[in-house]
Amino acid sequence: MALRAGLYSESVTSELTIRPAASADAGAIGAIYDEAAAGGSATFATGPHTAEERRAWLAAREARAPVWCGLMADEVVAWSALAPFSHRAWYAGVAEYTVYVAGHHHGRGIGRRMLAALAEAAPRYGYWKLVGMILPENGAGLALALGGGFREVGTHRAHARRQGEWRDVTIVERHLEVPA
Repeated sequence: MALRAGLYSESVTSELTIRPAASADAGAIGAIYDEAAAGGSATFATGPHTAEERRAWLAAREARAPVWCGLMADEVVAWSALAPFSHRAWYAGVAEYTVYVAGHHHGRGIGRRMLAALAEAAPRYGYWKLVGMILPENGAGLALALGGGFREVGTHRAHARRQGEWRDVTIVERHLEVPA
């Protein structure tokens, strides 16, 4: 099932198609993820994320942890995902979201479209709230979240290490059922 890509009308992103990720997308997903990881401000991951590793990652995801690809002219230019926030039953409706866009497509509204599509799809998977963990240096990621209706709720200090260095994460949230 393809996702409706939101209400944005930028001519560049009008060409964007969002659909569930397939095993054949694994190499592109890994390349986009590794590009983000190399920048140092978008993820704790360091890679490499080979096609084989990403195929196994896709196959291991449960039904409530879907992954989508954003395509332009049949090229995977972005990917997004939802994953359960916790194994605890009382958090069953909370998902962590992920959005990555290939560097040569940054600034074209693709991230906004991917995030809007995630928010639209989340209730079909039983989610009422989305949360994100964003490295504070990732200004574009934070701007994407805030522009997508999320609010900043705090910072986890020294939350995890990346390449041996403690890093903070800024927490954002968007409740999909309760008005802001």
